[in-house]
Amino acid sequence: MFQAICLQQDEGGFSAGLTTLDEARLPPDGVLVQVAYSTLNYKDALAICNAGPVVRLWPMVPGVDCAGTVLASDHDDFVPGDPIIFNGWGAGETRWGALAQRARLPAEGMVKLPAAYTPHDAMALGTAGYTAMLCVQALTRHGVPPGSGPVLVTGATGGVGSIATLLLAQRGYEVAVLTGKPQAADYLRGLGALQVLDRAEFAQAGKPLQKMRWAGAVDTVGSHTLANVCAQLRYGGVVAACGLAQGMELPATVAPFILRGVTLAGIDSVYAPRALREGAWAALAAELPASKLGQVVTEIGLSEAIAAAGEIMAGRHTGRYVVDVNR
Repeated sequence: MFQAICLQQDEGGFSAGLTTLDEARLPPDGVLVQVAYSTLNYKDALAICNAGPVVRLWPMVPGVDCAGTVLASDHDDFVPGDPIIFNGWGAGETRWGALAQRARLPAEGMVKLPAAYTPHDAMALGTAGYTAMLCVQALTRHGVPPGSGPVLVTGATGGVGSIATLLLAQRGYEVAVLTGKPQAADYLRGLGALQVLDRAEFAQAGKPLQKMRWAGAVDTVGSHTLANVCAQLRYGGVVAACGLAQGMELPATVAPFILRGVTLAGIDSVYAPRALREGAWAALAAELPASKLGQVVTEIGLSEAIAAAGEIMAGRHTGRYVVDVNR
């Protein structure tokens, strides 16, 4: 028996609560993990608050991330005792996830825990940190190295935005950030941002081509914000797009792409193959020491996760929640 957050949807409506589950109810296939820490991402908050069509199967244990120890495995790459990180691969959507003390998870979404990190460190990063690194790697791969010019990060107080800001500054980029929280300016400057801009400037429809400002960008917002970022990219600029906090639509034109040669690089962290996952986590471990992570983390217990999800949906949280599933 183990403790887990469980989401229910039936004729009585939706409910989310902390409950005790039998291990026999876990999915029959995958790697059985004793979870040490999980985390709360925007997708987890959407599921827990029933604010978006995340969950495809009921009842559901949410949680797209965890770090812990393998107890049993049906995959040759992972054996009992291995410390692991898991991200995505349908957890919390189509199969039970990791806001729980135990989880049986697909090996495809799993990597070995880097020696530089503890399980707590890994969840201070979680999918947000791993996605942020995929975005930064995409900028470099598409020709935007440090020194190319200012790089913009949207949704900067969120998990991906916070870690992307930290990573870019650490690599020597000139970082500007977009936020709707003016009170978080000192926090963002502490991560390495040199400019803090009001997201209202980008939130409405703009001209197809605007003044060229950014060599590159990491966008977690989508919709009009992403369209305006594309319209402001310099010639040959690149935006790595990974989120939809403002919306899934993209009300843009082809003008920036065919007249300025800009690149829109889509970033998927959910079903990324293991080689990309291992590369991203290795780069995180090499570039971002655990000592840098404390400024972006709030630790909570499993019993506090539902309330914390509400804080994320209300836009009142800055940085990352790490969830100790054993309290």
